[in-house]
Amino acid sequence: MARRGFTSNYRVVLLAAVVFACLGGVGTRLVFLHIIDRGKLLGYIEQVRRQVVVEPARRGNIYDAHQHLLATNQSVYTLGVDPQVLRESDREKWPELAALLGLPYAQLERVLTLRTRPIQTAASDSATASAAAASVVNRPIRWAKLREDIDEATYEKIRSLGIKGVYGNRVFRRVYPHNALAAHLVGYVNKEGTAAAGVEAYADFYLRGQDGWREGERDGARRELAQFRTREVAPTNGYNVVLSTDIIVQHLVEEELARIARELRPDKATIIVSDARTGFILGMGNYPSFDLNAYGQAPLDVQRNFAITDQIDPGSTFKIVPAAAALNEKLVRPDTRFDCSTEQIEYRGRMLRAMPDTHRYDQPLSVAEIISRSSNIGAARLGMLLGEERLYDYARAFGFGEKSGFPFGGEISGQLNPVKQWSAIDITRIPAGYSVSATPLQVHYAMGVIASGGELLRPQIIAQVRDASGEVVYSFDRAVRRRVISPATAREMARMLQAVAAPGGTAREAAIPGYEVAGKTGTAQKLVNGRYSNRAHVGSFVGFFPASRPEVVISVIVDNARLPNGRSAYGRIVAAPSFKRIGEQLVQYLDIKPTNGPGSVAPVSPRPLFSLQGATQ
Repeated sequence: MARRGFTSNYRVVLLAAVVFACLGGVGTRLVFLHIIDRGKLLGYIEQVRRQVVVEPARRGNIYDAHQHLLATNQSVYTLGVDPQVLRESDREKWPELAALLGLPYAQLERVLTLRTRPIQTAASDSATASAAAASVVNRPIRWAKLREDIDEATYEKIRSLGIKGVYGNRVFRRVYPHNALAAHLVGYVNKEGTAAAGVEAYADFYLRGQDGWREGERDGARRELAQFRTREVAPTNGYNVVLSTDIIVQHLVEEELARIARELRPDKATIIVSDARTGFILGMGNYPSFDLNAYGQAPLDVQRNFAITDQIDPGSTFKIVPAAAALNEKLVRPDTRFDCSTEQIEYRGRMLRAMPDTHRYDQPLSVAEIISRSSNIGAARLGMLLGEERLYDYARAFGFGEKSGFPFGGEISGQLNPVKQWSAIDITRIPAGYSVSATPLQVHYAMGVIASGGELLRPQIIAQVRDASGEVVYSFDRAVRRRVISPATAREMARMLQAVAAPGGTAREAAIPGYEVAGKTGTAQKLVNGRYSNRAHVGSFVGFFPASRPEVVISVIVDNARLPNGRSAYGRIVAAPSFKRIGEQLVQYLDIKPTNGPGSVAPVSPRPLFSLQGATQ
């Protein structure tokens, strides 16, 4: 009997059936993968592997007029971890990682070992709402931030540890080398990359650039597969912005503000310095201020630029308006005299009471003396001579009641009511600087009308926009809003305003030996609980020099200074000395030549006080 082998027909058939079943299963699966479910699976793979990597553009720098850096970028990393891919073998490196991050080890360990986050599910229908509301699903954590703003050197040390799952993303953070210097002018960029204030916000179109991007695929370890990169667009870096601000002038301004804060303890203070002929800002500062690198610690109220966002009663600084208007209309001459001995003045058949003067004047005052001695009654008489309409028109022409055109957001227009809204006594109040409100910048540029030869200039802070190679993309030139008074009237006003800082004037403290200082004091009572206070004042001095060929305009405005022994904070006491200190330093720094006394020189054509290669003047 022949022996049959191990195999049999039954076993062969069974084995063949199993093989064919397996092949059939694989084939069926392949049909599902490549034909039936192909679209859905490709979409899933696309979602997992496809990536678009943004290449951030480098934001442009901000420079002062002499190329000193005011704002720039720092390359930093935001470090995070994917707890799902951490290896237990790397645990021994965690203490060193904690030391590099400056974190307590316990805090770092808690972040690294927390792998899931409870997520409350939504109700699917009303019947199961209560049950679903109570159900919680633990979802895996794929990213947990460890620290922001890690510098490149520290990041390289962290990378050298080789801890799988710990990685960083490079970003550019805005840094300000001079911290609080020119804070209200420069502004800042917040952590979300949004320009929030100042030049940063106004010139954001030029500064921000255009981000680039690349599209490709990544592997399971989140590494880019360069061979599958499909499209790539390079970033376009932002332009650099050059300001008219001079860092030395700005430092002088802020140093004087610190002195005012220390000695007078005011609520607020503002100092503005501008080029008399071009209107460009050379320095602008406010007290209180803040550190641009720590803007998050500063109250929003402090971050406001008070020079354009707050309004004050200009007080006697406004008296240049009725005086210049009357001269320009040829209604008076500098030696025309008015009776300033009585507060009761007849106007259009009515007796109106003017604001009283600090000193009683028994003799008639000339127009020049009304300015130098700051007579409220004299200013009222000039206003009445002009009449409501002409006084209003000239006040508007000087820039009161409208925005100055300063490029930053937040500027207000102040308050100058139309004539139909004036009360019967406003004709006696407005010429003395009451019943009208203005920003410090409006007061500054109103005086700038006299210094510029009769033109109202637009305040500007940006001088040039340049590309990375230093080529000028755009230049800003002197901008005239309108002519207000004739050049002859401006020269006559400048001569009269010199008497303010001369013996017998209200601001001898502002005089700079050897230089013609022209200016005007202001002391305005503040409204407290709806009434003018005898103790709270806004003291100011606004002026320019040399008077015969103006080069700089300086405004010092101090809000509610607190003097010893309850003395009133007159402008000549709280503001005029600061004008003199700043002016004396500018004489040396800007090499301003005297126009009288020893060493005087002949008048020369005015020159811009900042020099930029390739600038349009």
